[in-house]
Amino acid sequence: MRTNTTKAKLAEGKVVYGAIVSRFAPDIVEIFGAIGYDFVMIDCEHGPMDLDQVEHMVRAAESFDITPIARIPNHEDSTILRFLDRGVQGIIVPHINTREDAESTVKAARYYPDGHRGSAGSGRAHDYGMAVDSASWINSQVMVIPMIEETQAVDNLDEILGVPGVDVLHVAAGDLGQSMGNPGREAVRKVMSEVLPRIRAAGKNVGAGGNSPADAAGVAEFIKLGANFITVSSQGLLRLAGIDFRQRVEAAL
Repeated sequence: MRTNTTKAKLAEGKVVYGAIVSRFAPDIVEIFGAIGYDFVMIDCEHGPMDLDQVEHMVRAAESFDITPIARIPNHEDSTILRFLDRGVQGIIVPHINTREDAESTVKAARYYPDGHRGSAGSGRAHDYGMAVDSASWINSQVMVIPMIEETQAVDNLDEILGVPGVDVLHVAAGDLGQSMGNPGREAVRKVMSEVLPRIRAAGKNVGAGGNSPADAAGVAEFIKLGANFITVSSQGLLRLAGIDFRQRVEAAL
């Protein structure tokens, strides 16, 4: 069993960066580990990966010392269990809108006495039964990351902030904007700029998602407002690098 280095860095007050990988691509996971990213978001809310593929993505992350975190499709107990049993060290959970949603997610992700996660002591997450006191260790290392991505969640934010066992609240621009009626980028950023400091002021780590790789200044502004868990699309980064390379070559001709 491995230390969750992303969780440890957050505890040290550092900002952590993660790449969103939406398709089965262990080599992409390894590349982001090699260049020093802190975590990878294995996106199984929008991506097509099955659980066997997720497990291979986790292996790739482990081999390059990058924390494997999965964005799961829902917050049902059975979904949470099956992803964690593959060895992911955290779950990003969409559409958490109430205190009850957050509480049930926390309970499903941890073993007794912190929750009611089903026991699989001989499984992969427990080093196939070779680890001692593995349940307690896993409870301490797993990250539970509810997403704040609807106006209902913003309205209920104070109640959600009171839920123990939540490691990060991840505020995402895309669905938040949709729930606001798609009012435009600036209106969404205004709400995010109000929500991010509220979360940090309550003593919680806070994520900022839906970032454009081309908008470094915008991401930096979120960090100044308190965000310390940053996600960005690996495909977006590829697109940015591809455009930048061609433009620099053509400028040199």
